[in-house]
Amino acid sequence: MTGILVLAGTPIGDISDAPPRLAAELTGADVIAAEDTRRLRRLTQALGVQPTGRVVSYFEGNEAARTPELVEALAGGARVLLVTDAGMPSVSDPGYRLVAAAVEKDIKVTAVPGPSAVLTALALSGLPVDRFCFEGFLPRKAGERLSRLREVAEERRTLVYFEAPHRLDDTLAAMAEVLGTQRRAAVCRELTKTYEEIKRGPLGELAVWAAEGVRGEITLVVEGAPDKGAEELDADELVRRVQVREEAGERRKEAIAAVAAEAGIPKRDVFDAVVAAKNAARSAP
Repeated sequence: MTGILVLAGTPIGDISDAPPRLAAELTGADVIAAEDTRRLRRLTQALGVQPTGRVVSYFEGNEAARTPELVEALAGGARVLLVTDAGMPSVSDPGYRLVAAAVEKDIKVTAVPGPSAVLTALALSGLPVDRFCFEGFLPRKAGERLSRLREVAEERRTLVYFEAPHRLDDTLAAMAEVLGTQRRAAVCRELTKTYEEIKRGPLGELAVWAAEGVRGEITLVVEGAPDKGAEELDADELVRRVQVREEAGERRKEAIAAVAAEAGIPKRDVFDAVVAAKNAARSAP
């Protein structure tokens, strides 16, 4: 009889947010796979529980190598509990490989729902929540980061990102460049912790604010692209959209056709706007 894999959410800040079932799972698991065993020790002490199962580390550096070992334990009937440093396993944290491997072996996978920085930030942002997509961390290299942002420049759903505090200013500046300085966003810092802060505003203003330095864990929520009608798109916006598509690798002819289709206007109108902008740039001193 095979065992069961349990993914357990852990507090993202306030320890009292720990789900009630977490304590029971920590004491009853045969194996606990933890992203950081030191943090696990602090968590169990705060909850007043003493694990009886074997504790192993399971982090980005050993995830691939340790997964077969855990699958073997599951196949042998063990109850394996997976916890990460904060939030739900697999969401920008270790876990995906183990879940996929367990599913492939027809091993049952369940979860102890818990706190999520993604959903908490989304709810607090003040931005639309009916449709959203989670983009994880953006690439560290500037060129790759810009390319990734261009891919979502016309995405209408609200976007959610994780970001390191020391890269936040560069990320917000890149977002302002690609998505527009007036696109609304919310920087959610230290969620559920003592110094929780939600900074809301246009990307341009947030980029200036972040340039002074920001500390703590960051979740960034960005408004989706506006659903503009043809009458709302001026020439500058049409040109900007064409440029975004060209920078993403599209040929100009294809980019013009796509922007025209989005705006519901003739391709000739977009073409004329692009030519006018090009001529203006040439004649500028």
